[in-house]
Amino acid sequence: MASPTPRSPGSPRPSGTRAKARAGRIAIVGRPNVGKSTLLNALVGERIAITSHHPQTTRDRIQGVVTQGKTQYVLVDTPGVHRARTKLGSRMNQQAREALEGADAILFLTDVPDSKRMRIQAGAPAGAPAPAPVMRDSDLAIARGLPPGVPVVLVINKIDRIANKADLLPILEAHGRAYEFHAIVPVSALKKDGTKSLFDALRPLMPEGTPLFEDDVLSDKPTRFFVAEFVREQVLRRTREEVPHGIAVIVERFDEAPKVPIIELGIVVDKESHKKIVIGRGGSLLKEVGTDARARVEALLGKQVHLKLWVRVIPRWYESDAKLRELGYGEGS
Repeated sequence: MASPTPRSPGSPRPSGTRAKARAGRIAIVGRPNVGKSTLLNALVGERIAITSHHPQTTRDRIQGVVTQGKTQYVLVDTPGVHRARTKLGSRMNQQAREALEGADAILFLTDVPDSKRMRIQAGAPAGAPAPAPVMRDSDLAIARGLPPGVPVVLVINKIDRIANKADLLPILEAHGRAYEFHAIVPVSALKKDGTKSLFDALRPLMPEGTPLFEDDVLSDKPTRFFVAEFVREQVLRRTREEVPHGIAVIVERFDEAPKVPIIELGIVVDKESHKKIVIGRGGSLLKEVGTDARARVEALLGKQVHLKLWVRVIPRWYESDAKLRELGYGEGS
């Protein structure tokens, strides 16, 4: 089993209370690009999940552990539920479904509707008032597929888009009419606004019991996982269109014996043309990726590291069961 990742040195350990001990797992689900990973990072207080402007950035279940007094929340970030077009996409949807198994509560994440887009969809002219908000059909389909008997807290993200907070009320009412949620909590994960209210809604849903992790544990994932993810994040932030969906990163060497640990990673791409893009003119883009990824790795490990990257082409690796296993996306990984 993966070694849990401890919190950064110096992080305060939560103080105990007289309340009964509670601990539970909370699955975070929703469409791609609604801010699930950003919310996880905001709740945990550390950037453990990578983020980018591309949909389907998250490919694995990532558990973030938050211990507040006698209550421990194990938050499980999941890939966005989408219409899968590859074996990798099918596995990502499977990861999301499996996260629901054994969950004590579900955070169902959506975002505030874009008023301009709503006007266009309704056929209203520019400048006309936005139509009355409704719960999106795609959100409702996901909500109706959630396991019965598990309390669902709806999180409406990106409220920082709304200047007049009174405009939130019809959005909250529309979602409350569409589905029976245990609670509805508006938040801005980016601004870390509303996180306290979210924990308040989750606390009574956590079953009584002993903690699932030591209270200084941050995640269940090993360091190697985060190193590869930090590199992939930097590639995603510097590429566009179809390139990100064909990117994978694998740790080829992780040697902590030297005074300066040596870490070597392979960046896998789908096409030769993508390899040229990732390397950049004169190796410029790959150098930027390495510089910024190394900074995050060194912050994680608390020491200087030697990070080496190279790029190789494996056509349609995301459609091969063998390659998916090799790259860490196989069953049970």
